[in-house]
Amino acid sequence: MCHHCDHPEAREDHERFLRAQIRANGWVVVGIDGDRLYPPWAYTVGLTELERPELVVTGMDAPLSIQLLNSVAAHFVHAAPSRPGEQVRLREGPLIEFVELEQPSAHLFKAWELYQPDLRAMQIVHADERGRWPWNPAFRGGRGGQPVLGARAG
Repeated sequence: MCHHCDHPEAREDHERFLRAQIRANGWVVVGIDGDRLYPPWAYTVGLTELERPELVVTGMDAPLSIQLLNSVAAHFVHAAPSRPGEQVRLREGPLIEFVELEQPSAHLFKAWELYQPDLRAMQIVHADERGRWPWNPAFRGGRGGQPVLGARAG
């Protein structure tokens, strides 16, 4: 059994916490620790309420993923969201490309619980320090690799 199964009140407390953060800030970032089989990933919850796609990043440690997701989410709230396939050079970060998720329910658990079936999501795929993407065999970056959760546009 999992912690939430053994302690249903903990699940309810966590959901209340997430909803309070979303009301106060517009969204919240949820992180998933990696293990021997899977790299870490993090995603937003709440952008759906602002009629924006949720965001996810894989293979990046928590502090960097939180900073990246919050930065892009803030931009999406005040400007039109990027489109799948669009590449952006971040001022103090990597080159990124947006990839639409094929099955957001498989990775954005809390967002799916709150927003199904309306959930849309995009992955922020980041290039390595030499500008190579995870679909390039020479890619070197991301803790445990950087799985791409959808098909590239174009």
